[in-house]
Amino acid sequence: MTIAITGATGQLGRAAIAALIARGATDVVALARDPAKAADLGVAVRAFDYHVPTSLAPALAGVDTLVLISSNDFNDRVGQHRAVIDAAKAAGVGHVIYTSILKGTQNPMILAQDHIGTEAYLAASGVGHTVLRNGWYTENYTGNLGAAVAAGALIGSSGEGRVAPAARADYAQAIAVVATTPAEQGKTHELAGDEVIQLADLAAEVSRQVGKPIAYNSLPKETYGGILQSFGLPEAVAMILADSDDHAARGALLDEGRALSRLIGRPTTPIAVSVAAALA
Repeated sequence: MTIAITGATGQLGRAAIAALIARGATDVVALARDPAKAADLGVAVRAFDYHVPTSLAPALAGVDTLVLISSNDFNDRVGQHRAVIDAAKAAGVGHVIYTSILKGTQNPMILAQDHIGTEAYLAASGVGHTVLRNGWYTENYTGNLGAAVAAGALIGSSGEGRVAPAARADYAQAIAVVATTPAEQGKTHELAGDEVIQLADLAAEVSRQVGKPIAYNSLPKETYGGILQSFGLPEAVAMILADSDDHAARGALLDEGRALSRLIGRPTTPIAVSVAAALA
């Protein structure tokens, strides 16, 4: 069975390929806009550019299962995803696995709208599919811990909202399990971490590990978005992230079903382990 993965040079794509190899998959194809960047992945590589729709179906020749990792290019993401789904159908791909967002159509975040549109298009396409509704990556919180430690505080807009993040490696393993398990076709999984925390809990764990007080400062959405822009993020991206944090304050990133740990057959990565890795 040939399994292809879009966005193969991204962090999730690389982790998913590693997880597939660990599960014994031997016919894995990395799909990348720049194939040279995928040369170190140890699998076959094909050029695959969302912005050149006519090139997509030929790149999917012989592919049985396609993992469509959602685009990180916010310029018409739904259009990009539709082009990939159309190409998969034209190429005779039997199973598309899409990485969506936790709670799907019930998620009020701006970020969710592209996922909602993609899920609807995929459902109407007639292509066999599985939807992985991923919660927040722990790395979204730990990716810039050095600067937070230097400043003495984590910032955001989630207030006392409860979230259930999981490590990127956990979500990557879920992709590998679903891609290699035919019985998973047709399912929708709500995936989140086992630990439920507030961001103040994360700050407390960072404090414990670095040996100095680190606060969590929750700011108004507009203020937080402005700070993210000052860090160099485009305005649209900054406001999407601030909006996501604001909705997390009201439970948009909370799921206590533990479907992710059941799917991968182990507990999700502890927050303390992710913090330690980020600080290292």
